[in-house]
Amino acid sequence: MSMMISEVYDALKEAGASEEKARKAAEAIAGYESRFARIENASTQLRGDVALLRWMLGFNLAMTVAILWKVFGG
Repeated sequence: MSMMISEVYDALKEAGASEEKARKAAEAIAGYESRFARIENASTQLRGDVALLRWMLGFNLAMTVAILWKVFGG
């Protein structure tokens, strides 16, 4: 059974929509809401990956500078 947002269903019923149309519309809106939640989760995962890549790049840069300092600096 599909999820349904009861507030939307109640509002559509009160506005004069038939029970079947109100139910289908509330289920469709609930489906879109779950899609946005998945997009938000993917966005959070992407931010975490970017943060990890920044740390890796910083560490690599620091090691490269240290090696170059050791080889050419003294």
